Amino acid sequence: MRTREKTDALEQATRDFMAARPRLFGIAYRVLGSAAEAEDIVQEAWLRWQTMDHADVREPAALLTTITTRLSINSAKSARMRRETYIGPWLPEPIDTSADPQLGAERAEVLDMAVLFLLEKLNPVERAAYVLREAFAYPYKKIADIIETSEANARQLVSRARKHLTAERKEPVSSTAHQRLLKAFVAAAQAGDLAALEALLAADVVSYADGAGIRGASKIPIVGRPHVSQTLVAYSPRFWPERDIRWVQANGSPAALVTSHGEAVALVTADVSERGIERIMWVVSPAKLAVYVASMGS
Repeated sequence: MRTREKTDALEQATRDFMAARPRLFGIAYRVLGSAAEAEDIVQEAWLRWQTMDHADVREPAALLTTITTRLSINSAKSARMRRETYIGPWLPEPIDTSADPQLGAERAEVLDMAVLFLLEKLNPVERAAYVLREAFAYPYKKIADIIETSEANARQLVSRARKHLTAERKEPVSSTAHQRLLKAFVAAAQAGDLAALEALLAADVVSYADGAGIRGASKIPIVGRPHVSQTLVAYSPRFWPERDIRWVQANGSPAALVTSHGEAVALVTADVSERGIERIMWVVSPAKLAVYVASMGS
């Protein structure tokens, strides 16, 4: 009988974990900006969950959230040191949200590439507090318990994160306008049309290329409408010939997947406001492109 009871308890523990898993991945991914690192965190949470005594666990999802968040904070601290030695700009690892609707189901704006990029500038505890509050609507008391601080400090951490994002990011446009401007931008970049590019870009636009050191990817951000547009025109004859464009979704927003003979060579996303394109993010790192392509539903 005891063996049967133990088997039933383990089966229930497995069901509890699988029910919580989408949220656990969503938290870890938003805190870390990496699908691969988030999967590692979820796996570590599963291993810890398997070795626990579940008899006294009243709220499995709450405990699993706590475990995952704390693991994510610790991982983010070490990731920060690794990213300091990263060759060139670091961008979040994009994922195809259309293939996993649960990931973007709760307050999807905290999934946006531009938001994840800006969150990276916060310390890991601020980031975790912001993600729990803004992406998953956790009460401040629960956030405080999870990150082991006072409720007042949890509020302060979220407030600080909000102020940072507000200062760094203009109000985004609708998805329809976003897609229209991104398509116009790609067409102008392909054609090397300087006037069209200048008309689309905000005056202080920044272009980031995450190539993890591969040849041809700029190792520094390109800043300002004249520099960005002129660089795009100069690169046009070398980059765009024999390239195909597939319009896709990345982190809940429109994106252009650039391929060459069927192989992904770049994923282009943009942060767009009423002023025009504020940030252009080129993911050309082969490892990050591989993760994105693997996440696609088709």
